[in-house]
Amino acid sequence: MTARVPVYDTGMLIALADRRAKAARLHAAMRETPHRAVVPGPVLAQVWRPSPATVHALASVPKGCTVPQARGSESAMRPTEVGQTACITCATGPDPADWQRIGAALGKAELPPKKRPDAVDALVALSAVRHGSAVIFTSDPGDIEAYLQVMNARDVHVVSV
Repeated sequence: MTARVPVYDTGMLIALADRRAKAARLHAAMRETPHRAVVPGPVLAQVWRPSPATVHALASVPKGCTVPQARGSESAMRPTEVGQTACITCATGPDPADWQRIGAALGKAELPPKKRPDAVDALVALSAVRHGSAVIFTSDPGDIEAYLQVMNARDVHVVSV
């Protein structure tokens, strides 16, 4: 059995910045997974602010994660005893069909009341779907699950933080 690929949404990064115990425990456990936690670039951009408190709180988080296709980001896969492997999904970004799939999900998802379509949440869902066996850490499980349902996700789990 292989480990699930962890995928963080904005809520997970906010929980880490706020030093919430559950998020910190989960993030610490990710240090043992073969695939580093995936933080899509737009997720990092939604959270990052130039305030010293935010920078300090989040400074160590990206070091344990991978921001797919970002220059200088950690490799998606941790080195093994037999060498360094690569994650094809992280190495290849979304193609036009993937972006169309995100757009379709924004229009079709049955979101919880008072929620509006969010392209970043849909990108998080697609990142997990593209990896296959994945788990999304989020503060908005209803939103993520709505996008996953529209994308016919299989073997993607959602954990509330």
